[in-house]
Parts: sequence; C-alpha cells; structure tokens
Amino acid sequence: MSLRITVAAPFRQKGTERLAENEFVVALSLDRDWFSPDQATRLVDVATGRGLLDRTEGHVEITFDPTEVTIPDGFVPDEDIIQQQSPFEQALSTLEDEGIEKQNAVAGINRLQSDLGVTIETAAVVYARRNGIALDGVAEQARAELAEE
Repeated sequence: MSLRITVAAPFRQKGTERLAENEFVVALSLDRDWFSPDQATRLVDVATGRGLLDRTEGHVEITFDPTEVTIPDGFVPDEDIIQQQSPFEQALSTLEDEGIEKQNAVAGINRLQSDLGVTIETAAVVYARRNGIALDGVAEQARAELAEE
C-alpha cells in the first residue's frame, strides 16, 4: 500500500494526473525529502513496472485516481518500496492494495496453480482477474521472464 500512497502524493500535491518526470522526482526528493533524486527516479521505474504510472515523452501519468488515496499524517515510505519485486510479489501487493487479505490471496492463488497446472504468476493474474482486478503489468513481466527461460 505504501507504494500506491507514495506515487499518489506528488499528483495530489500538484492537483493533476500528469507531471513531468523531473517534477515527480523533485516532489519526492526535494519537496517531501523522502528519497534521494536517484531513488526517486528508481521509484518511477518500479511504479511503471507495477502499472501505477505510465511513462511517455518525459512525463509520468498516474493510472489510478490519486484523490482516492489517503496519505496518513506523518507518512514516510520505506526505502524498500524501490526494490524490484518478482511478478508474484507485485501481484500479491496489488491484491492487498485492493483490500484482499494476503492469506486469502495466497490460498486462492495456490489452489488455482494446482487446479490449472500453471505458474504461480499466471495463477495470480487469473485470481486477480476473477476478483475484478487487472494485473496487466504483472502479466507482461511474467510473460517476459518466461520468454527468457
């Protein structure tokens, strides 16, 4: 959930859904003092990979409504959110962000993996879609990793 909050903060601050990428980085690093500029740039990569941001021609556009995200008083994101997650970890995190309990999600995904005879990532995408949640970025990353093998 903290990645979603972190991504939403600069857009809420500026009252827009599209920012220049350097403006997004400045908002996270200098305005809020949450990350170094390099870390904030890395966050753009992670958030884009997770499908929270779209990156085009030097701009970033948020893919969800930032006004629907509550930023708690005193919120400071953990630096570990800028670490790259596996497709399964991304899927699980997104499911949790959407209000599905982690234990229920893991159990449902494991059942699907067994029943369908697919990878854990594929089962996570199917589970999410059955719950009305799109994991397009995760699906694309899982496909890319399979192609590399």
